[in-house]
Amino acid sequence: MVLISKILFFTSHHGFYTVIILIMFFGLLSTLTKKAWFLIPIIPLAILNGFGGQFLNAWFLNQYGVESTAIITSDVETNSTLNEMYIHDYEAIVKKQDGKYISTFFSTTTASIYPIENAIRIPRLEQTFPVKYIPGYEKNIVILYNQSEEGKAVLKYSKLAPVNSARIKYEADKTNKEFIKEYISALEDYVKSYDDKDSKLKIEQLKQELELLK
Repeated sequence: MVLISKILFFTSHHGFYTVIILIMFFGLLSTLTKKAWFLIPIIPLAILNGFGGQFLNAWFLNQYGVESTAIITSDVETNSTLNEMYIHDYEAIVKKQDGKYISTFFSTTTASIYPIENAIRIPRLEQTFPVKYIPGYEKNIVILYNQSEEGKAVLKYSKLAPVNSARIKYEADKTNKEFIKEYISALEDYVKSYDDKDSKLKIEQLKQELELLK
């Protein structure tokens, strides 16, 4: 597991050198066997690593790693951009199983984050956040963003968005049955994730209002 973690850390953090190694390996293989078709995998593997290297690393670490915590100690904005946003270089310290810390690094484009999604969310500077790693190679981490305090807040906000939308419609016209039903549905979905007493009381109130309109 440690060897796999080291390989995935290298390929996800050093894309250019990974391409050089692929060219050398398959080039040598092609020369020794005198078969040109060994050169074919170079480009697909290079593209696959460029687009999915950190995703594979994130899946592997979340599947087989152990939980711990880390703290970002440095956040430096670079001159490079991704989707019109500046790429950041980060340094962090990771808590090992013996309680001591080890240094690591990653960037906006190389960070492994779980759950895997089309978004790059990095915890803030100096905040303790949950991670997973393979014991013996703690510098290769996956950030468990949804389990961090910041991630929990973002998730809760996303759950509240449909509730707020439905509330605005309801407050504009409290006699509209469809708006009341939508508000109830949004609140019911919200309380499945969060045990909020006020929301539960509001659901009962809305159901009573709906009953009176029938």
